[in-house]
Amino acid sequence: MPELPEAEVAARQLRERVVGATVRDFWVGRSDIVREGLSSVEWYRHAQITGVERRGKSIILTFIRGAQARFLVAELGMTGLLVFRSTQTKHPQHTHFILHLDEGAEPEIRYWNPRRFGRLSLLDQPGLDRYTTRRFGHDPLTITHEQFLRLLGSTGRRLKSLLMHQQVIAGIGNIYANEILFRAGIHPHQAANQLHEKMVTRLYDIMREVLQEAIAMGGSSVRDYFAPDGTEGRYKRRHLVYAKTGEPCSNGCGALIRRSAGERSSFYCPICQRGKRRTPAKLLKSLERTLSHSESQL
Repeated sequence: MPELPEAEVAARQLRERVVGATVRDFWVGRSDIVREGLSSVEWYRHAQITGVERRGKSIILTFIRGAQARFLVAELGMTGLLVFRSTQTKHPQHTHFILHLDEGAEPEIRYWNPRRFGRLSLLDQPGLDRYTTRRFGHDPLTITHEQFLRLLGSTGRRLKSLLMHQQVIAGIGNIYANEILFRAGIHPHQAANQLHEKMVTRLYDIMREVLQEAIAMGGSSVRDYFAPDGTEGRYKRRHLVYAKTGEPCSNGCGALIRRSAGERSSFYCPICQRGKRRTPAKLLKSLERTLSHSESQL
């Protein structure tokens, strides 16, 4: 379940409380939880944590030992969490990796993942470069308006599927894709390159607003998610459409929220989510005018 907001909250907590700490020891409960680099795990003993960042739904910790840097990438998957030792989990047996730390605010970082869809990777710099290039597209919080216009204008894929394609836009999953499209008033099956230019701009703005608001509220605690310190995210209270099948639309249009079954369930209002269309050719012409204007301002 953890998506971009939940991963960002975790990265910020880790950055605040473990940067500067040194790895005293480690414990690997399951060797198959390390997707890549298990043979290098001894290198991390006595290495210092110097940074924590988020890429998509994953969290990357940077370690320095001597003049060399290496990295630990934690894919959270559907049920993965990075938690501190004091945080209680329902089933402790699903803790598969532990870093024991000295000289930090926290004595441990634990990787907990009952369904094991996520994995850890221990990488050097070239390995990290290959990993990020292969797995992550644009970040929805840093992609520019022009890049977003170009991206949508270049494909006829359904919008919800496109928003969730991690190699295109990294970090949005099923929960936030549904919430973003509902607030934008766009049907999940709308073809990206048939969307009116003004609606593309509206979608871009709302995508960023929803994600930033969710981060500010600690993410959405759905199923087993909580932050490394055990706190639950409060954005679930702001969900307007996700998992609300049969409930009245919050816009007061009189319709009931529907669910369409597919690879991932879509929740939508049949009245409010009617995206305006524009032909791909017209959208591309609008994009060219926008880019030309932007370049003239440089």
